Amino acid sequence: MTHSFTCRVYYEDTDFAGIVYYANYLKFIERARTEWVRSLGIDQARMKAETGTVFAVRRIEADYLKPALFDDLLTVHTRLESLRPARLGLVQDVLRGETRLFVARVELVALGRSGRPQRLPRALAGLVAYGAARPDP
Repeated sequence: MTHSFTCRVYYEDTDFAGIVYYANYLKFIERARTEWVRSLGIDQARMKAETGTVFAVRRIEADYLKPALFDDLLTVHTRLESLRPARLGLVQDVLRGETRLFVARVELVALGRSGRPQRLPRALAGLVAYGAARPDP
C-alpha cells in the first residue's frame, strides 16, 4: 500500500529565488512517515512509553530531480520496500501533480531504551506488514 500525504510549500521553505531549500525535503518526508505510521494505527508516543521503542533514520539516499517552488501543493507517497526484524526500508516520492520532484530511500531502525537496535515489537511488525499488503485505494 502507498500512503499519501499532502503539504503546501510556504515561503519559509524556500530560498530567495522561491525554490525549496534542499534540506526541507527531508522535513516533508519525515512528516509523511509520521502520518504513514499513524495511518497504520500505531501511536508512537504510546509505543515509546510502553515498549521503549522509537524509530531513527539509519540511512537515507536522496535524489533531487526537479525543484519545488513557493506555493506548490506537494504529495509525498510512502511505501514499504523491506521489513527486517529491527529495520524498515521505505521509498518516498515527492510529487507536484504527476511530476516527481524528489525520491528517497530511507532505512529506519528500531531503537530500545538503551539506544541500541532492537527487534520491532511483534504487534508493530504485524501492523506494518499488514499495512504494506493492503491494496492501494
